[in-house]
Amino acid sequence: MKADLLIHSAAQLCVLPSHDGGPQRGHHLGDLGLIEDGAVVCADGRIVAVGPTEEVRPDWWAPVEIDASGRVVCPGFVDPHTHVIWAGDRADEFVQRIRGATYQEIMARGGGIMSTVRATRAAPMAQLVAEARPRLDRMLAHGTTTAEVKTGYGLTLADEMKMLETIAVLEVSHPITLVPTFLGAHAVPEEFAHDPDGYVDLVVEEMLPRVACPEARQEPCLARTLSARFCDVFCDEGAFTLGQSRRVLEAARELGLGLKIHADEFAPLGGTGLAVEMGAASADHLVCTPPEEIRRLGRSGTVAVSLPATPFGLAHHAYTPAHAILEAGGILALATDCNPGTAWCESMPFVIGLACRYLRITPAQALVAATLNSAHAVGLGEEVGSLQEGYGADILILNLPDVQHLGYRFGINPVEQVIKGGRVVVG
Repeated sequence: MKADLLIHSAAQLCVLPSHDGGPQRGHHLGDLGLIEDGAVVCADGRIVAVGPTEEVRPDWWAPVEIDASGRVVCPGFVDPHTHVIWAGDRADEFVQRIRGATYQEIMARGGGIMSTVRATRAAPMAQLVAEARPRLDRMLAHGTTTAEVKTGYGLTLADEMKMLETIAVLEVSHPITLVPTFLGAHAVPEEFAHDPDGYVDLVVEEMLPRVACPEARQEPCLARTLSARFCDVFCDEGAFTLGQSRRVLEAARELGLGLKIHADEFAPLGGTGLAVEMGAASADHLVCTPPEEIRRLGRSGTVAVSLPATPFGLAHHAYTPAHAILEAGGILALATDCNPGTAWCESMPFVIGLACRYLRITPAQALVAATLNSAHAVGLGEEVGSLQEGYGADILILNLPDVQHLGYRFGINPVEQVIKGGRVVVG
């Protein structure tokens, strides 16, 4: 039979099977579905056959064949939490933190998120596209084939729409599949400093109807082709209260958007419990989540997205309590949180290295958390994140002899080749 691409002779082929059609959760996390001397066949952008090379290769012919001898083959990474579109940088804040300033102190001085908001508001869309594209290129080179991308550095209707349109331009012009998330409730902008509830009114009554419904937009723009898929809210100290977060998420749910939440990064305000109650796709950060909310999370379908590059970038010592989440039967995923303030990191392999050390999970668990489970965090768990037949042909060839070397080695890029939709796009 004829196909488009045949990868064969992999030292280890990591299928990463779904469990009961869903993510891998609790103590079952880390099932690689390992095939030694494995092969995978792709046609029309999808995986059509997987198995031992000696069984698969005689039945298939493809114009492009890749000999993966001595290498690990696995699904492309799915990064389910990024802020990859912004203007400018915050290197000065990095120096301030080294000298002892806290994240909250910098925010109180007008820095932090609002510093990036001012730069992003001032930048035309072409500049945002030009600055984001190299970041996406580096993400792709490090194996990310699908990424969630948030707005949230505009905080006005026009600027949030500009960010959404930037995502649309990049979605059609870059190999990485982008999942757009509206994060208008990222911070209270300076002009609403004394009226945060008034800003929530603006998000709920004006912004959400526009970003959720392309047909409601009056101005012609490319973003008509790409409305937000999710709505996120930053429920934490110095951002939005639990009640304000509930208002935003309830309005988003009424408009048909999927739900996400930043929760428990600095203070436990109840955001994780709110995510579970409302059936959110994911609750992200989860550094100081109380035990009872972890138990509720473990019984739910909400994915716990850990962002280990963020506490690392802040030089904090507390990380997501991954073992407690897994003990509760929860679904753990990994993301970069790529952003200009706390985690300018485009490398999922580095995040895996951090997770192995600070979350105390194995390379096999981290690999599943960065692929199959991350795909479920962005609503694509039946499309990408696994090498099962029928899934999209997003595949990595890692210059590693064994999966255990992923995470064990750090500071290098182990990705030798990236296949996106059955086509070699890197290497």
